Amino acid sequence: MTALAFDTHEFVKELKGAGFSELQAEIITKLQKATITTTLEQARHDYHLDELATRRDLKDMELVLKRDIEQLRLESKKDMEQLRLGLKADIEQLRLESKKDIEQLRLESNKDIELLRSDTKAQISEAKAELIRWVVGVGLLQTTLITGVLLKLVHVL
Repeated sequence: MTALAFDTHEFVKELKGAGFSELQAEIITKLQKATITTTLEQARHDYHLDELATRRDLKDMELVLKRDIEQLRLESKKDMEQLRLGLKADIEQLRLESKKDIEQLRLESNKDIELLRSDTKAQISEAKAELIRWVVGVGLLQTTLITGVLLKLVHVL
């Protein structure tokens, strides 16, 4: 803040030189100093008032802010709707892909089960054939043994 220099001593001296008494010169100087101080304070006050917002300024700012907030609300609503639709499409795509993957796994599982059935049937058939060979072999061996024993008995008798 700048200070204004007012030489009261020089002012009193000038007034006395113009014919004023000491008391008159001091009173006029005092009043002049008060006037200068008041004028400076008023100028400072007016300067600060220029920086202050008026009710009209505040009302205009309020309207601008309300408009901006409403615009942001509408834009946000639009963005959220677009996001919702995008998410809904993504979810539907994932659902379809999952359904497709599940169906593919089911088909692969059915193939594996069918292969296991075929292998099991083949192994059972092989086991049956082997068992029949053993039974026939044992039957033939038993028949041969019985025939041999009978022939031996017939020769012995």
